[in-house]
Formats: sequence, C-alpha cells, structure tokens
Amino acid sequence: MSFVFPRHSKKTLPTVARGEGPFLYDTTGKAYFDGSGGAAVSCLGHSDPAVTEAIKAQVDTVAFAHTGFFTSEPAEALAEKLVANAPEGLDRVYLVSGGSEAMESALKLARQYAFEKGEGRRRHVIARRQSYHGNTLGALATGGNQWRRAPFAPLLMNTHHISPCYAYRGQETGETAFDYGQRVANELQEAIDALGAENVLAFVAEPVVGATAGAVPPVEGYFKRIREICDANGVLLILDEVMCGMGRTGTLFACEQDDVTPDICAVAKGLGAGYQPIGAMLCSAEIYDTIRDGSGFFQHGHTYNGHPTAAAASLAVLTRLVDDGIVQQVAPKGAKLRSALAERFGQHANIGDIRGRGLFLGLEVVADRETKAPFDPSLGIAAKLKAAAFEAGLICYPMGGTIDGQNGAHVLLAPPFILEDAHIPLICDSLEAAFSAVLPSA
Repeated sequence: MSFVFPRHSKKTLPTVARGEGPFLYDTTGKAYFDGSGGAAVSCLGHSDPAVTEAIKAQVDTVAFAHTGFFTSEPAEALAEKLVANAPEGLDRVYLVSGGSEAMESALKLARQYAFEKGEGRRRHVIARRQSYHGNTLGALATGGNQWRRAPFAPLLMNTHHISPCYAYRGQETGETAFDYGQRVANELQEAIDALGAENVLAFVAEPVVGATAGAVPPVEGYFKRIREICDANGVLLILDEVMCGMGRTGTLFACEQDDVTPDICAVAKGLGAGYQPIGAMLCSAEIYDTIRDGSGFFQHGHTYNGHPTAAAASLAVLTRLVDDGIVQQVAPKGAKLRSALAERFGQHANIGDIRGRGLFLGLEVVADRETKAPFDPSLGIAAKLKAAAFEAGLICYPMGGTIDGQNGAHVLLAPPFILEDAHIPLICDSLEAAFSAVLPSA
C-alpha cells in the first residue's frame, strides 16, 4: 500500500520511471508526450543536460543556506539576469519556491508598500472572474476560480472581481474587439469608484489566462487601458505570469506583447522548468526603495527563499531560454501547432474556439458550435477527455467550469519549447482519439 496522500484518493496512477526530451515513461515502458508540460512547467522537456549539470555542480558546492544569514552566487546571478531581461521598470527579484508563494509575496509586498507610504487605508484587491492565482489562502481569495474557492470561502479574505477579457464569450454582436476590451477594462474604474480610490490597493490579472479559462489572451488595448486606470488612481498593477510567463507565449514576459509593465510581477513554472521548485516576485525600484528607506525589512519570508540549488537550476534554464535563443523559437512553433489544430479541429462540431499565444493554446469544448452552448457539467467532459488523451499517450490539461466556474470545458496545451514538427501530428492524433472517445459529435 502507498502512504502518499495523493491529489485524488480514488484514482490509481502509473509510476513515472524516466523522462527523455518531451516524453515521460512509466514503469511498464509506456511513453506519454507531455503536451501540457505538466501544468505549463516543463518548457525544456525532461532531460536537459545543461540544467541537470548545473544542479549537480551546485549540490557539490552548497545545497542550501538560509537567506537570513547568507546570499548566494546563484541567487545573485539569477536575479541580475531576470532584471536584465524583464520589462523596463522591474528592478528587484524576490526568490521563492513556487507560484502561490510568489503571488502571496506580491500581495503582502503591495500592502506593506502602501502602509509604509502612509496610505494604510489601501486594502482592497480587485481581480477578475475566471482567474487563478494560486492555492494558498491569499492567492486563492484573489483568484476567481469558483470551484477551487468554494470549500474554503469562510477562510478567504474579501476580494472584488470584475469581468475577464474573454472575447469568445463576452464580445457583443456589432462590437469591435477593441471596444469590447475598453468596456470590460472600464469595469475596473467602476469598481475603484465604488470602493473609493484611496481604499484600493491593487488590481491583479494574468496577461493570458491559464488553467481556469484555457489560454484566453486579451484583446488589443485592454491592458493599456488597465494600466492607465491603475496609474490614475494610485493602484498597483500586479501581473501573474506564473503560468503564461518565461517564454510560454513567445516572449520571456507575456506582458511584453501588450506593451505594459506591471508594478509587481509573479513568475514560476517555466522559471525552473520543473528541474527544481522555484518562483520569483519582481517589483519596481519605487516599491523596493520605499521598503528600504522605511522599515528596511519586508515582513514576510519562507524557509527556502533564494534556495541556492533551485537558483542554480533556474539560472541554467534562463540561460537556455535567453542566450540559446529558445524563446525565439516559441512563436513560430506555436503558429505551426495552432495551424495544425485549426486544420484538424477548426470545424469540429464540439470545438468552439482555438486560442492562445505561442505554445500556450486552448480549445474550448462546446455541445453546439453554432450557439456556443456548453455540455451539461454533470457529464464530466473535461475529466473524460483528460483520461482518454492519457490513454492515447498524451498528457494535456482539460478543465471544466470554463465559463463561470460550473459550465463549460476546455483543453489546455503547453508543450515543451523543444517541440519538433514531427510531434505536432502526434498531438493532433491523440486529441482526435480522445475527442472520438468522449464527444458525441466526433
């Protein structure tokens, strides 16, 4: 018997034996193409020698030293390289162990910054429905994933949510994409007005929405309007790039494509590519300097902040992404994959939308393509698609509740950046097998 507390106690999972490139193998020898990178994590696949050698070298030197006593060369080098490649204005890096920690750090830093500026009334956080910002209590409260929030609602801090920028579902007949984006962005100003600008701390959003809605990109001009509203009201803009960042959408930081810079940005997943658990919060010089010149102490911390081995792994990953030109390959590879998906499933009766950026793509599953009507949630379409794809040898990331937390379903794809042309038919064939097994119109 197993003594592991699993994610799902009523499922029996195969045991992973090894990883090679974009494939994982179980103990029976069966191969699985990692078409979602786990959860958009394994951007370099599972056997990158430069990263594994960096980990081994660091462990041989010093595996861990607490940041209450030491900094380390890998942490310093990683922070320097992140800032050098970040959008202009992001100036400091706070290293943690994952995405939820990065988002908790962002929220607490925002609050401490306001407090030390003498703006202690600022306490309200505004985010978007159908967002996901992590599973720790502060991050969970900020997110708009109703399914994940529901059991823990009595424990969650009060947050406020506006509409997502979700053109497939929200854009009205006769409304341009730009006008739609401005309309939903202006909901932020309405929320700020209702709460009082002097009471609002931050607005939080994913540049490209990941797990909850399935690679939903913003329309042109949306985030520029959001940035204008935040600036006009003294509200911090926190962008959550935990899933969509580190090259996943075709640029190292997803927000680069919308020509905005946040005050605080959270990254993780692809930052360590799965080789070590790591995340980071980046912030502006203004925020850092306010803390430095005030209390001088960020009243926050985790045991594994700036973990030397994790930092060494991440530095090797970032070097591969930036110096070896891997990020530059993401957009063209993503275009090929998206084209193949459109050719295979663009007219499928149960695929309503194919969307995303780079190698971060979503297929929205519908009961009726013409009306966009979703399947009855009781059918459990997402779970069935996940199981059928896995049986066919494809790891992908289907989720239900795409529309409102209960209705709708999608399949998220986030394959490794080392994707080759020959892998694209494999992905499409496996998806087609899963659709044929599960969807009534296949």
